[in-house]
Amino acid sequence: PMAARDAPPDGALVTSAPVGTRRRFFAWVTKSAMGVIGVGLAVPLIGYAVAPALKRRESSWNEIGPIDQLPAGEPEQLEFVNSVKDGWRTASVKKVVWAIKQPAGTVVVFSPICPHLGCGFRWDSDDKKFKCPCHGSVYDVTGKVLDGPAPRPLDVLPSKVEQGRLWVTYKQYKSGLDRPVEL
Repeated sequence: PMAARDAPPDGALVTSAPVGTRRRFFAWVTKSAMGVIGVGLAVPLIGYAVAPALKRRESSWNEIGPIDQLPAGEPEQLEFVNSVKDGWRTASVKKVVWAIKQPAGTVVVFSPICPHLGCGFRWDSDDKKFKCPCHGSVYDVTGKVLDGPAPRPLDVLPSKVEQGRLWVTYKQYKSGLDRPVEL
């Protein structure tokens, strides 16, 4: 019980201490501001760290060599070193392509991977056909399927000729599909 001397006189205004204080309010405002600034700095940092892992591999143009050494109408297996940037890592790998110089001087470049199940095929110069040893797919010099279980023609790679030199962008495609889908 309240002592008589502690009781407010009749008619006096009774006040109580506020629930929150200014100090608590400013501490809350400061913590909130620090949280907003922290999130604002963390989002770009996380994006910088994660984005390269989510990007598709980038292949660049690779110089193969002069086209004047390619025989017209006869497929030639050509080797080159391909540099692929994958995230932060750049890898150099030896690759092979099949190039065919057309009578007009243009060059068609085929991926060396059979579209059926991903085996490597070869050119049979006696039969004038590309043949895959895995399941018997056979292709003509234009890449069209002549025989076997292959679901589509040979995959044509992006290529260009500049100043008499052949350039290729090496790409890989999913096997077993009726249309080329890049990996």
